[in-house]
Amino acid sequence: MINFIPTPIGNPQDITIRAMKIFEKATLFLCEDTRQTKRLLKLLEERFDMTYPNALFYSFNEHNGRERLEEFGSELASKEVVYVSDAGMPVISDPGQLLVEYAQQNKIKYDVLPGASAVTTAYAASGFKEGKFLFYAFLPHKGKERSAALAEAMSNGYNTVLYESPHRLEKLLEEILVLDESRELFLAKEISKKYQNYYRGTASKINKIFKTLTIRGEWVVVISAQKDTEKKS
Repeated sequence: MINFIPTPIGNPQDITIRAMKIFEKATLFLCEDTRQTKRLLKLLEERFDMTYPNALFYSFNEHNGRERLEEFGSELASKEVVYVSDAGMPVISDPGQLLVEYAQQNKIKYDVLPGASAVTTAYAASGFKEGKFLFYAFLPHKGKERSAALAEAMSNGYNTVLYESPHRLEKLLEEILVLDESRELFLAKEISKKYQNYYRGTASKINKIFKTLTIRGEWVVVISAQKDTEKKS
């Protein structure tokens, strides 16, 4: 049995009782980063009296995922396996997708627990009216691919959610400003952590605000959809 378990994106109290019970029984952990997972488990043991699991820990990421499946994929059906990413919902924009596909192809029982997600949390916090949105994860870092992806995100007709690193956030805001300075944006910083903050306004307004800030932490950016008048022009 493979359990895909969301982990807190900030505040450790966001872990679920169900998740901790599965952690305690696990015999094999596949982790985006084993060090990050062990730190979380130790914290849960110390703060919430969870029993630290007697388990093996292996990294499973975009670089070695396929090799790991060749190495011990045949053992997964007979073990209590947990897959976790560094934070948040696994599989979404995450190497856990390989593991889900492997389980489906080899008829291995698996389950995905509901839980913390930066995408849905930021979108709920945005206050944008439409219930539909598109998730683009991280844009390409540079070049024509980045320009094309951002242009698509700005013109697809839906509210769009992006992730962005702190050292590229200012660049992203400037790129959006060039494309449409009046576009409504919502930015969420460090969701559920000590320095969480929300910002909403036009691209022009947000750029002015961010010129005065030291940009740190993890960011989710929500770009409002084009207005009907913009689409027709």
